[in-house]
Amino acid sequence: MTTPGRGLHGQVLDALGPAITAGDYPPGSVLRTDELAQRFDVSRSVMREAVRVLESMHLVESRRRVGVTVRPKAEWNVYDPQVIRWRLAGADRPHQLRSLTVLRSAIEPVAAGLAAQHATAEQCAELTECALGMVANSRGHRLEGYLDHDVAFHRVILTASGNEMFARLGDVVAEVLTGRTHHQVMFEDPAPAAVTLHVQVAEAVRERDPARAESLTREITLGALKELDILAP
Repeated sequence: MTTPGRGLHGQVLDALGPAITAGDYPPGSVLRTDELAQRFDVSRSVMREAVRVLESMHLVESRRRVGVTVRPKAEWNVYDPQVIRWRLAGADRPHQLRSLTVLRSAIEPVAAGLAAQHATAEQCAELTECALGMVANSRGHRLEGYLDHDVAFHRVILTASGNEMFARLGDVVAEVLTGRTHHQVMFEDPAPAAVTLHVQVAEAVRERDPARAESLTREITLGALKELDILAP
């Protein structure tokens, strides 16, 4: 699906990006910009702009007299939110979800422990508001509303950690939570235990209890991995 307002080069990306990440163009494949421009019925300048974006993601590289070459997967910018979105839309979704969730399990508990030490009063209040929003949307198949609060909750945790490297992972976590929801790798209503854990994490952060905040967040991420065992084995 084309993202509104992205223009012609966005339309090209919405077709070419998922095809590359899905393996339709294996590493080493050479893409001719003239042929692609003709195929997508766009100008060469539009095609060059699309290629520049793909280059910034390290999906391809351009070489004179060779063309645009698809790079090995090991060189892709796998933290780019758009690359994550494309990979989650493809057949490799279960592997990508698991990879991202393992990343979360390594990072978020530590971030929560730090948040319990460094969160401002405003961040504590925002965390509580997000958790209560999750509770309010956890029944009645209201996954979109739940998702909004869930994404916001984890962004606050990462930002409140005070570690700028963790904070920059907010978009990555947002993509895995969004992809899990939009690709139906979620129960119709979130597990009550998981919802309660989020409320308890907010309490632990507010009460300045790093060990409890870290332990509870680890339970959340381990629970997410167990859900994948069922929904995306």
